[in-house]
Amino acid sequence: MKWDALEEEPCSLARTVAVIGDRWSLLILRECFLRIRRFDDFQASLGITRHLLADRLKKLVRFGVLRKIPYQEAPKRYEYILTQKGLDLYPIIMSIVHWGNIHMVDARGRPLLHEHKSCGKMFDPVMVCSECGEPLSAKHVHVHPGPGVRRSSPLHASARERTKKNAEQA
Repeated sequence: MKWDALEEEPCSLARTVAVIGDRWSLLILRECFLRIRRFDDFQASLGITRHLLADRLKKLVRFGVLRKIPYQEAPKRYEYILTQKGLDLYPIIMSIVHWGNIHMVDARGRPLLHEHKSCGKMFDPVMVCSECGEPLSAKHVHVHPGPGVRRSSPLHASARERTKKNAEQA
């Protein structure tokens, strides 16, 4: 697997890592969800170099996660707005935040609390089955080859073996 060609891999995780798999892209997305939109504001908040920030913003725009909208003509300046594709990353970002809230906080506690506007309660994100609504955990999920996996892929062989083993144990 080549790092600079992950977006071509027949694996949804690898393709996603190609877009958001570095620390700066994830932190830029965090800022976007906290309503930061302008280059100078990203730079001030993150302390990232101009070159790195420009590179990561360009990548996120190229992959359709952000769109670039001019807000000033002279000099030309842009805001970076989450697209629907970008907004769909919210559960991923919240899952990472939740993991950090459980495993990485210090004695002071969580740095940010999240309130659900509809009910007014503070919440923790929960991943549930889209079919039955039950909470999901790795121990309760079986993986099967999908139509997009290459037959020669180790993912296909691995999933096929797990499926066979699970059928034998049932």
